[in-house]
Amino acid sequence: MLLKNNSLFPWFILVPETDAEDPHQLPAERYHEIMEAQRRVCGFISAHFQPEKLNTGCIGNQVRQMHLHMVGRSSDDPAWPGTVWAFEGKQAYAQEAADEIIAAARAHLEIH
Repeated sequence: MLLKNNSLFPWFILVPETDAEDPHQLPAERYHEIMEAQRRVCGFISAHFQPEKLNTGCIGNQVRQMHLHMVGRSSDDPAWPGTVWAFEGKQAYAQEAADEIIAAARAHLEIH
C-alpha cells in the first residue's frame, strides 16, 4: 500500500503482488483477498479523514501493473466535483504529516 504524495486528497494505492493486470483475471480466492484489503483501506480512509465520498478505481492505462486507487473526496477539495485523475494540482505532504498518516494506517490495518 502506498500513500500518494499529494496532500490535497487522502489518496492511497494498493499494489497487490500478482501478474494479473485486472481484477477479473484473478483466481476467485485472490480476488476476494484483494477486495477485502481494499475494503479495509477504505475503512481507514473513512475513519481517519471522514470524507463525504470514497472513489475507487483500477484504471491501469499508464501503469499496467494491477493497482487500486482509493481516494477520499469532499465538496471542499480543489478538484470537486471533477475527478482527481485529471486534476493537475499537487501539494506534497510535509514529512511529519506523511509519517503520522502512515503510522495511523498501520495501526488501523494492523501492519507492522
